[in-house]
Formats: sequence, structure tokens, C-alpha cells
Amino acid sequence: MAQIVDFTTLANRYRLLQTLGIGGMATVYQAQDLMLERTVAIKVLRQDFSQDSTFQERFRLEAKAAANLSHPNIVTIHDFGFDQGKFFIVMEYVPGTDLKTIIRLKHKLTVKEAVPLMIQACAGIGYAHRAGLVHCDVKPHNMLVTPDQRLKVTDFGIARALATILPDEKSEVVWGSPLYFSPEQSAGLAPSPASDVYSLGVILYEMVTGQLPFQSTNGEELARMHREVTPVSPKAIAPEIPEALDQIIMKVLSKEPSGRYRTADQLGRVLATYSEQGMLGSSTANARVNPSVYVPAMPYQPLQTVDPAQTPEKAASGNDIDWGTISLSLLALLAVGGLIPLWLYIILRLSAAAH
Repeated sequence: MAQIVDFTTLANRYRLLQTLGIGGMATVYQAQDLMLERTVAIKVLRQDFSQDSTFQERFRLEAKAAANLSHPNIVTIHDFGFDQGKFFIVMEYVPGTDLKTIIRLKHKLTVKEAVPLMIQACAGIGYAHRAGLVHCDVKPHNMLVTPDQRLKVTDFGIARALATILPDEKSEVVWGSPLYFSPEQSAGLAPSPASDVYSLGVILYEMVTGQLPFQSTNGEELARMHREVTPVSPKAIAPEIPEALDQIIMKVLSKEPSGRYRTADQLGRVLATYSEQGMLGSSTANARVNPSVYVPAMPYQPLQTVDPAQTPEKAASGNDIDWGTISLSLLALLAVGGLIPLWLYIILRLSAAAH
């Protein structure tokens, strides 16, 4: 439940209205931007972390990374500042709730509900990949869903720039969420866009089955399971899941990054193709999607509507034959054919004159 905040304004501009959520590092408030007269969300770094230079820098980098991303499926950053001993980030206010809460309330989502949301998540994360960022903390808690089912990705707090990641780097400190991070992240190895893809796969698995592929109260055990244990097939848990979607999810959960789709864009396009081919409720068409097929790294395109007047039957009918073009082709052929005797006559005359 939302709580009333204990202080009223920041930077003499943002009037804090109520608490939206409390995390390990920061608290998020709903606020009013008094200058632009609009509702915003403000993430305020905890007082104890505000005194720590490491957390200050991480908070600043989050604001900077997200501020450079402009996409309908990413929460927009408006401002960053420091006031009353607190660092804060001002961002777009998104009405609705986070995806994790939705999963908890519904237990699990239908395939028709889950796939469109995941396509949007892939669009946002894929845009970040094209901008040279790896999110590194992809989880349903960081995905906000509006009442009209628009999904927006937030919290780039531990995002890494691809240009700063060394392929052979090794870290003793493991960042991310143990329930959702990739095998390479759990081992302290260099993250990549494929690491975010793995986390998206964990979320999709959870959405359609109602449970996570790996569960443990011990972080080290979770990390080991991500690295070594093959998850139970989603279809074995929820038999109504189509075979094609089951294969896509299992591919995304490959232990090796090379076994997954390399970027979120690729996963998004595979899921969009799956959706376009009408497989959300069809088991007979499953064979038409091959999850192993390479998909170019391109942003997915919105699903296109089909004009009911242009059905396959009509396209195959005689009414659509271009008789005008055929007629012109025949006339051209006759004209060329009629010139052949004339060419032969001229050649014979020239030959006779030469002799």
C-alpha cells in the first residue's frame, strides 16, 4: 500500500506525494513537478548509501545510462539531482504495477497474455543493446505494466557499457538477481547481450508456468543451478504450452551464450513471428517455427493487421490477373517475330552484293 512520505519537496521543484515502492538501495515516490505541472516518479537513494561514494557513482551512472535511452518500452529519465543530503532521479511516472506483482496475483499468465508482454520487453532491452548497453539486472520487478498492457523496462542501476566489458574479465563480486541472472554472470564472468536474453527467458518461463526454472533460498546454490542444471521443460509443467514456444524458451535458457539468441532483438523477432503465424493457441502449426534458425539483429516490427478484403482465396483468383500486362507482352512478341523475315531478307541481299 502507498505510504505518505515524511518530507515534502526536493530541489524546490518536486512535491513528493506518496511512496510507490521501497528497494534495497532506494525508495520510489510519486511526485508532482511544480514547474512543468506533471506527475513524475522519483527514486531517492537511501540516506546511508548517499554517503557512500561507490553507491553515489552507481546511482549517477544509472541516471546517465537510462537518460541516453529514448524508447516507448523504456522508462524515460527526466532529471538527476542532490538535495537535503539525498541523491535522486526523476523519471516518467508509469501507472500500473510491476510484472512480478502481476505474476504473483495471477499465479501464471496465458500464452496469449505472456508473449505480447515479452515482445515489448525484448524491444526495450534490444534498444539498449543497440545503444551499447547490457542491462545486467533483467527481472520482472524491473518491468512496469500499465492498465492498457504497455510494458516499460526500468532500473539500469548496474547496466554495463559494451565498450567497457573485456571478454576474459572475471569479478569476485557478482551483480544481478540470483533468481534471474545468467550462468556467466553467476560465475562472475563478463556479461553480454546474451546474458540479458537468458534473464528474459527465465521471466517468460515464469510467466507461462507460474514458477521459476530454479528455486533455492541459497544464493550460491542458485548460481550453481544456473551453471549446471538443465531446467524442466515448461511444457512438462504446463502441457497447454505449444511445442514451438517450449523450444524457444529452452533455447534461450542454454548454458552457453552462443546457444541462445545473441540479442533481445533476435528473441523479440522470433516471438513476433511466432505470434504473427497464429501460434498462440495452435498446436498444429508448431512445426512452422524453428527456434534454431538465425534471426538477423534487427528491431522487431509491430504486428501488421490483415485486410479482410485481401484474403488468400481472392489473391489466388482470376480477378487479380493483370491481363493488360499479358496483352502487351504478346504484342511485343508478335512485333519482334514479324521483323525476323525482314532481317533475313536484308542479310541475304548484302551477302549477294558481296559476291
